[in-house]
Amino acid sequence: MTSEPKDNLFVLIKSLTKSEKRQFKLYVGRMGSNEDSKFLNLFNVLDRMHHYQEGQILNKGIVTKQQLSNLKAHLYKQILISLRLNPVHKNIRIQIREQLDFATILYQKGLYKQSLKVLEKAKLLAINHEEKYSAYDIVELEKVIESQYITRSLSNRTETLISESNQLRIQNNLATRLSNLSLQLYERLIKAGYAKSDQEFREITKFFYENLPKLDYETLGFREKLWYYKAHVWYSFLTHDFLSAYRYAAKWIEMFEESPKMIAIHPVFYLKGNNYLMEILALIKYPSKFKETLQQMIERTNHEDFPKNENLKALCFQFYFSNKLNLHFLEGSFEEGLTVIPQIKKGILENKNQIDPHHIMMFYYKIACIYFGAEDYENCIVYLDKIISNKQLKMREDLLCFSRVLNIFAHYEAGFDYHLETHLRETYKFLIKMNDLHEVQKAMIRFVRNLGDIYPNELKAAFEALYKELKQYEDDPYERRSFLYLDILSWLESKIKNQPIAQIIQQKAHQLNRKERPSIFPLSGG
Repeated sequence: MTSEPKDNLFVLIKSLTKSEKRQFKLYVGRMGSNEDSKFLNLFNVLDRMHHYQEGQILNKGIVTKQQLSNLKAHLYKQILISLRLNPVHKNIRIQIREQLDFATILYQKGLYKQSLKVLEKAKLLAINHEEKYSAYDIVELEKVIESQYITRSLSNRTETLISESNQLRIQNNLATRLSNLSLQLYERLIKAGYAKSDQEFREITKFFYENLPKLDYETLGFREKLWYYKAHVWYSFLTHDFLSAYRYAAKWIEMFEESPKMIAIHPVFYLKGNNYLMEILALIKYPSKFKETLQQMIERTNHEDFPKNENLKALCFQFYFSNKLNLHFLEGSFEEGLTVIPQIKKGILENKNQIDPHHIMMFYYKIACIYFGAEDYENCIVYLDKIISNKQLKMREDLLCFSRVLNIFAHYEAGFDYHLETHLRETYKFLIKMNDLHEVQKAMIRFVRNLGDIYPNELKAAFEALYKELKQYEDDPYERRSFLYLDILSWLESKIKNQPIAQIIQQKAHQLNRKERPSIFPLSGG
């Protein structure tokens, strides 16, 4: 799977809105000497391009090949300065850093009292909005000023600054350790997926508790609680404890709902929390709560107070449509799910610079499953091939494994027997190489391999035998992960009862309760 080379400056320019481009030109034009500057000419050339072509730039005669790199770096910097001045991009962090910059300038000019006054306001702003790393930098600058100049402050000024510095240092250290743990657990999930054995479960549990810092929960601030919940969500995912994952994800969102102002400050964490909560609700089959959470997220993100930028736009697209597909899997509404695929393809194209390749592959797998459920096996194969043939991306093993397994069943259903043996051989080699040939996969591949020797009048009995064999693994803590990606049991029931798989799943959907059950189709992937 090839991709065109990307130039960072070109990607940045293409991400600009019309108003941002207009502001940049106004910013450059503030000094008349800049109107015909080389970097503005370069901006105009790149803005008109559909694809980055260095030769076309050089042919314009704006700059020599030797000068191009420096000119691009200068233009990149000027665009970022222009964007920083744009009110649309102003947020609490930028405001705090701006005040810190002002205070530093005043300090360097010897205006110590004015500098301390600005720092005090910035510190209160940072602490009130849980920006404790910035608050620590501010206190450290206050200490520098106090150590060089007699400000005639209150006699306990030194003790106050030392106390603030120590408290912020402890809180920042705790937040850093929790965020490190969360990131390490997430990396493990992306690379290897859920725990596959008792040994892996013990390894993950040992790692988690050895790296989980000792803390007093009652003293945690918003930020520390956020990382605490996030680490527990990932640990629960890895160890198949979906009810525990639900509990911590629900607390995560509840914390934002109790402090709505934090949604605007940490919109990414709010969106991700909703996404994880919906993934878990799908895994434990709780459709009513799933729909309620999805609707709540839509209302929040459409509210005028919710921040607007390219990153959030991409995340809103990703999380909305990923969970929209999950809802179709949960309800068995595959035909209806087909209607959102064009919107997803368009959204992936529009947000290709913001959505990482792994999540694009997750979309492809879910789209393939929609086609499989709708009995459009040829299109299912097309999207699975996008994953299987992607040699450039190191994706999580679970995704690659079940893409290959589903591919075998799609070829069988499509009647592509002449390709079946090749895919069986390749899948066997792949699973053995990744040391992940569990009983469910073994049984499924054994069954497909023997299909050619089964007479038509014996098929139903063969399907029933496989169903009985696999059913025993449905609640097995490690084998059941196979059912989190592919509902092979519903597929077998459809064969036994001679009904479409969508109809089988819809019947089950009517009987759903709040007990934990294996998932229907691919409902994980961050």
